[in-house]
Amino acid sequence: MMSRMYQVKRPSRSEFIPIRNLSYHVQIWGTPSPTKTPLVLVHGWMDVAASYQFVVDALSHDHYVIAPDWRGYGQTASGGVDNFWFPDYLADLDFLLDHYAPNQPVNLVGHSMGGNVVMLFGGVRPERVRRLINLEGFGMPATTPDQAPERYAKWMDELKKLHTGEMDLRPYDAASGVARRLMKTNPRLSADKANWLSRHWAHENDQGQWTILGEPAHKLSNANLYRVEEVMALYARLSMPVLAVEASDNSLDFWWKGKFTLEQYHERLKVVPQVEIARIDDAGHMMHHDQPEVLAALIERFIA
Repeated sequence: MMSRMYQVKRPSRSEFIPIRNLSYHVQIWGTPSPTKTPLVLVHGWMDVAASYQFVVDALSHDHYVIAPDWRGYGQTASGGVDNFWFPDYLADLDFLLDHYAPNQPVNLVGHSMGGNVVMLFGGVRPERVRRLINLEGFGMPATTPDQAPERYAKWMDELKKLHTGEMDLRPYDAASGVARRLMKTNPRLSADKANWLSRHWAHENDQGQWTILGEPAHKLSNANLYRVEEVMALYARLSMPVLAVEASDNSLDFWWKGKFTLEQYHERLKVVPQVEIARIDDAGHMMHHDQPEVLAALIERFIA
């Protein structure tokens, strides 16, 4: 089953650029041009930049595409930290755009965690973004200040588990094991895509085992509470057109069991000055794997 391999139509090239004392891995498709607005694609939690390959292959035009591996994912090391802070993603993206598009706004796409990043970034630096596309970056349930003591305690307890190895990610004996794991997590993912992704989502270590290219510290709870009022203030500053893309499978119900609903997310989006909501049928949260052609068409229509 796992012998078939997805055939790439548009090969990427890798670059490593200095960002905030880290060597950031960036995948590039196409070539820069004065007539092209850079298309910047940022991935989600426990994903990698290569994950966008299927969407890039489905694009009908020749775009200049820039996709980084976030710190502690893929081929971007974390610098040895044991904890990841959301503001770091915003600052890393700011430095990335200074490097690749210092004098022009970009078309910015983010999936899941990356979708949350681009929504906040667009509110902080609206002048840097021409069009913004959020792929299920829903945000989080609202919190109240009285939750802080328990949250800090949970974070410190998880840090101890991290340092005793209790949160380590288990390795796989072969890339085919990684592919099977990807297909179990996403039943819509075809074998050829899973087989191809497995070699970008994991790497073979010196012992011949395949380890996931995502640091276990990403599994820690955030020490800081999610402050909806701050998020809404940033949403309100999104001066560019925003496309919020959702999959037909409602992941919020699955994740939050009623603590945070699609209706509540839509209510938050009402403060965004120019927002369009689009839906992709027969797709789950990993819509860029499930329906890359549909997503590519949505992206190109919106940025045209």
